Amino acid sequence: MSAKLKVRKDDEVVVITGRDKGKSGKVLRVIPDELRVVVQGVNVVKRHTRAGQGTQGGIVEKEAPIHVSNIAHVDPKDRKPTKVGFKTVEGRKLRFARRSGEMIDR
Repeated sequence: MSAKLKVRKDDEVVVITGRDKGKSGKVLRVIPDELRVVVQGVNVVKRHTRAGQGTQGGIVEKEAPIHVSNIAHVDPKDRKPTKVGFKTVEGRKLRFARRSGEMIDR
């Protein structure tokens, strides 16, 4: 059973705790079963890969998943961390930034 997350692919988020605190980036992938997300340029790890048929081996840097509790949405108005709320507009459930009231979903 996967949890319902308030973050989606292509959302702009900022890391609020941990090694990469203060960094921001775009969500590349959401893993709801593990409550984790992959953020561009955040939690970059090195993987030692073996050469295969058609692929070159070596040390590859890639983004590792980070727990959703360690990130926050970026407010579209003032670019600061914000919580997310839900509003029903014209029969659609849309997300909005609680800090400024600005709509996140278009």
